[in-house]
Amino acid sequence: MHRILFALLLTTAAHAQWDIQHSGTSADLRGIASVGAGIAWASGSNGTVLRTEDGGYLWQRCTVPPGAEKLDFRGVQAFDANTAIVMSSGKGDLSRLYKTTDGCQTWKLIFTNPDKDGFWDALWAFHRSPHPVVQLKKSTHAMEWSDISATILGDPVHGKFVLWTFDPAETGAEAAPKEWSHLPHAMKQEAAFAASNSALFRGVCTLWLATGGENGSRILEHVGGSNALDMEVNTFRSTPVPIGDHTSSSGIFSFALLPDTPKPGYRTCDRLGVAIGGDYLKPNDSTGTAAFTTDAGKTWIASTTPPHGYRSAVAYDAATKSWLTVGPNGTDISTDDGRNWRTLKPGPNDAPDADQHWNALSLPFVVGPHGRIGLLNPAALQPATKTK
Repeated sequence: MHRILFALLLTTAAHAQWDIQHSGTSADLRGIASVGAGIAWASGSNGTVLRTEDGGYLWQRCTVPPGAEKLDFRGVQAFDANTAIVMSSGKGDLSRLYKTTDGCQTWKLIFTNPDKDGFWDALWAFHRSPHPVVQLKKSTHAMEWSDISATILGDPVHGKFVLWTFDPAETGAEAAPKEWSHLPHAMKQEAAFAASNSALFRGVCTLWLATGGENGSRILEHVGGSNALDMEVNTFRSTPVPIGDHTSSSGIFSFALLPDTPKPGYRTCDRLGVAIGGDYLKPNDSTGTAAFTTDAGKTWIASTTPPHGYRSAVAYDAATKSWLTVGPNGTDISTDDGRNWRTLKPGPNDAPDADQHWNALSLPFVVGPHGRIGLLNPAALQPATKTK
């Protein structure tokens, strides 16, 4: 009897997860890119771009790109303290791509959506060098722009999803992105979601995109090419994912995959993966909010214990081998690769809503509406402890 009573008195000790930072803006933030060494960029509504070089102690308000005062920058990809790309999302020419190479003092418009009915959802950019050098301080020497490649995902136009690739090394630094010659077909009322700039993922070996809508959710994998950006190969493998409730407001909002452990003589590709989402109009509904794969995306399985509501972003923390996901009503963590999730709650010295009102992740940072930015407290990812 005493043992039973003692067990009932045990509770999980709370760890703070997000230390709220001062952003200096009231814009709704949906884009975040952490470079490392304390450098990060954030983006959002009204042409807002922010930058920090000191781990978020001070966030600098960047110069607004030309003509972007009313644009909604849903995506940002950064490479060092000086170099970044921002993507706005909107119908037709409200979807644009800008670049800076001088720490956001100046911007150049490099591409405007030519499809009047199109809408951009996600931007994925990377440095072609296997060992990019992170610049810790601003300098007059910018990263070589020709070493950067980027892909844009857009909602279906004329029944096909839209993919553009920007590769200065092949097309020239001033050339516009090239549209893929073969594009994946969309189902009726199917779309991607521009909630956190993470509906598109470039893995070690290929390119993936996530969707949702009235016909359910799926992940499309580009296969058959010699590399992930082979735009001439007309092969996309479609795999259903048990996320959402078959409505226009539900589906996969974010996903990521991890590479295999390298083995001698074998090509290292992506194997483990996690997808999250739900219905953004039902933020407290925990049905169909997460799934995982252990076979390189050939099958996706619903999480046994899902996050406790709609989630818009997910990220992996390699140091603790855990996944973190965020949304309007809270934060959850998984330490078994997406099979089960547990809630993270604020500690006694934190703001009572420190776990809530988040849109996008790029660890250790998280961003949300009304200029909300948080910095991860590493204690949040430690194993839960029991107290009497």
